[in-house]
Amino acid sequence: MEFPRKKYNVIYADPPWRFGNKKTGGSMKSGAEAHYKTMSVDEVCGLPVSDICADDCVLFMWWVASQPEEALGVMESWGFKLKTMSGFNWVKFTKHGKYDFGMGFWTRAGSELCLIATKGKPKKVSGSVRSVVPAPKKKHSQKPDRVRDRIVELCGDVPRIELFARSRFAGWDSWGLEAGDNE
Repeated sequence: MEFPRKKYNVIYADPPWRFGNKKTGGSMKSGAEAHYKTMSVDEVCGLPVSDICADDCVLFMWWVASQPEEALGVMESWGFKLKTMSGFNWVKFTKHGKYDFGMGFWTRAGSELCLIATKGKPKKVSGSVRSVVPAPKKKHSQKPDRVRDRIVELCGDVPRIELFARSRFAGWDSWGLEAGDNE
């Protein structure tokens, strides 16, 4: 996989976190690994993300609630400083409009969180972007499209890339196995 060489002011990432817990369904093929290739935390940390960051850059990274320390380790390895662990909170709904709930370690999870971290001194251009994103579930781990719109509203129309992309979107560069950019 060739990594991009361009500099970006926004990095939007949804790492393919690998789990080592058999309690989530017996076989690790029952989770993310059944849908796409996952990566260890060390593999994610080892990506040259800092090389593609502009001097002033914002990271939006989805993280797994049972692995906050790992998420912080990835963020720090990429050269960012935490602003909030709950920059976006995707509250999931079923196709019938009911609250969704999945697996969990203490409680049944029905939402996912995206942290916000910065490098340098990026400026936000809007103070009206809301963190809560109520949206229906789609394919496994596919995040709501409207989050990208909120990121642009928050940061402006700056160079931006989605890492671990599953689709391509206008105005966004993408890198990821499912987007077909590194075949």
